[in-house]
Amino acid sequence: MNFLFKIGFLDISIVNIIDIALVAALLYQVYKLLKGSVAIKIFLGFLSLYLIYLLVRAVRMELLSIILGQFMGVGVIAAIIIFAPEIRKFLLLLGRSSIFSDDNVWKDILFFWKKKENIGFNISPIIDAAKVLAGSNTGALIVITSTVELKFYAESGDILDAELSKRLLISIFNKHSPLHDGAVIIHRGKIKAARCILPVTEREVPAQFGLRHRAGIGMSEATDALILVISEETGQISMAKNGKVLHNLSFQEVREIINDYLNNEDLYDRFENLSEYDYANKKKLTPKISG
Repeated sequence: MNFLFKIGFLDISIVNIIDIALVAALLYQVYKLLKGSVAIKIFLGFLSLYLIYLLVRAVRMELLSIILGQFMGVGVIAAIIIFAPEIRKFLLLLGRSSIFSDDNVWKDILFFWKKKENIGFNISPIIDAAKVLAGSNTGALIVITSTVELKFYAESGDILDAELSKRLLISIFNKHSPLHDGAVIIHRGKIKAARCILPVTEREVPAQFGLRHRAGIGMSEATDALILVISEETGQISMAKNGKVLHNLSFQEVREIINDYLNNEDLYDRFENLSEYDYANKKKLTPKISG
């Protein structure tokens, strides 16, 4: 093995540098996944204990090493039980970004002979229905997916498989409709299901966000879908993607975001750089959406 340089008695190689970089990237992704939840404090506690264990082993404190070693052995099983929801989210995130996922660029490179489908459709019924629902302070929760049908979540409600229309959306979310309590899933121009149950985020969110917003954020954490939320109290429109939420959007901004999502445009600038609520500091960052 070729060594690059030495630090004291340590020989540092290119493999060591890559190893450290990968571990740092993994820890950062785990931190991002747990940030804002109670689990982050438990994770930091486990990490601190493990660092202490490595330290006492390095200085050859045999008795303490044995005690902490036994605890770390049981701690792995305990961590799996405690972090079961977070592990599930991590695996979902890994599956979404794998080289064979529907929205990954490497799939198009590997299977270049496969003709790419046009996933765009007329979104005017969504915008028109949102105007009516927001104007009457009627709460709504709409899941827009461009890749998979989300059958697991669709089957938690009532399967419709109906053509997308303004009147149907307004009828579903009417306060006297038996289908209004839950989410609508829209896939490729069709309303796949209504009254669907969505996962609720475990993160700490601003006080004005109710259960409907929490479900929208939770769904965006678990899938790559774009979530539209209309507040029943204020009539304001929010959109969630990848666990981030943009609040109080105009109808033009909603149209632009949905079109960008369906056309596989990068939404990073909207939902990362200029977005959302800083959950830790409880302060709002003002979104500045061009166009």
